Amino acid sequence: MTSAPIVVHRPSPSRGRRGTVRSHGQDETLGTAYSDHDLVLFLEGAGVAEPEATLDDPQWVEWRGGHAHEFHAA
Repeated sequence: MTSAPIVVHRPSPSRGRRGTVRSHGQDETLGTAYSDHDLVLFLEGAGVAEPEATLDDPQWVEWRGGHAHEFHAA
């Protein structure tokens, strides 16, 4: 398990990845992202400073069940 507060979950069979953020001890769903741009918008909405740089920072974001920046199921 990671301590990263933001998790990008495995790609769904119909494309897209669910994003969650841990806040006050609970996971909150940000939405389903179909691209990095979607994730950046979600992170901006959650108040993350410099969301583009945050996507590749493992202290902030954990990419689960697939390669980072890929939004389709293998």
